[in-house]
Amino acid sequence: MELEKRSPAGDPAEPRPRSDAEGCLAVAVRLPVRIVVLVLVVPVRMVWDALVVGGRFLRDTVLRPFGRALAWLGRAVFVWPLVGVWRYVVVPLAKGVAWLGNVLLVVPAVWVHRWVLTPVGQGLAWFLRGVGAVFAAVGRGLYAGLAWLARYLVVVPASWFYAWVLTPVGHALAWCGRGLAWCGRGVLWCGRGVLWCLGMIVTGVGTALYWIARVLLVLPALAVWRWVLTPVGRVLAVIGREVLDAFGHAWRIAGHVSRAVGRFLGTLFRWTVAEPARWVYRSLLTPVGHAVRDTVLRPLAEAARGAGRAARQALASARLSVREARADVRRMLFGGPAKARPVARREPSADEARTLGSSTTALTKD
Repeated sequence: MELEKRSPAGDPAEPRPRSDAEGCLAVAVRLPVRIVVLVLVVPVRMVWDALVVGGRFLRDTVLRPFGRALAWLGRAVFVWPLVGVWRYVVVPLAKGVAWLGNVLLVVPAVWVHRWVLTPVGQGLAWFLRGVGAVFAAVGRGLYAGLAWLARYLVVVPASWFYAWVLTPVGHALAWCGRGLAWCGRGVLWCGRGVLWCLGMIVTGVGTALYWIARVLLVLPALAVWRWVLTPVGRVLAVIGREVLDAFGHAWRIAGHVSRAVGRFLGTLFRWTVAEPARWVYRSLLTPVGHAVRDTVLRPLAEAARGAGRAARQALASARLSVREARADVRRMLFGGPAKARPVARREPSADEARTLGSSTTALTKD
């Protein structure tokens, strides 16, 4: 009977065994390897984080504005001139060339095709159809004559020669071939016996060589693999796994250390440079700037706006005077504009028109 109650399956209190059970070699290698790797990785991680921060600052402050300036300069120097040349030179020139080609080439070619080539082609087709019909009739006659001559000069003699000469000779040759086949079968059986004997000899020699190679080569190689290479490989695998794990842990720890150092340096920069500069800006420069703005800049701006307003009014009055003088001179030289003649209105006036309150109109009114 068990005195202790087992924890249920999946209980986090019960330690879960690793799939690869750790031995004393892994435990002995892990701590010194992690210490050495941590000492080596921390400076590298800090330098890496410093380079990353510097690269981001350089990208945001130098490279990105410089790239935007280069992009704008490229558009101004290359893209916009090319677009202007394409839009205002190449496209109108291409349209003009297309219109000229249509007028000088397409329209005459269509006219020639419709009114010259088409009638000529139809006439040639009609003539060729007639000539083809004549040649077809002549060809059918020649074919019939040649077929009759070939039948009685080639096919009939060839059939007689095949039936009375080639067939008897073929039968005789087939009888001789069957005899030779029986002889060949006997020779084949003899060859099979010889091959069986040779196969047995080769099989015995091969079996002997196989066992010799197995005893002299395979078994020693298998013993070396099993009792030498496999343990050494396992030891190297444990060491390599521990080194990789140590590098991972060291990189993460170095990241935390680098982040702490960066925060400390940031806080130090803030309290030694940023906060004093902010205090100077808020406590000294801002009041001085406001005083300069209120006592110097605003009066100067008001005076400049007043001077500009007076100059605009003077220019407007001078422009009006010049316009009036020009109108007087035109009136003195050419006279005033002609008055418009009054035109008789066909519609009744407002007094004579029909109103909503009476039933009379302009025609029936006394």
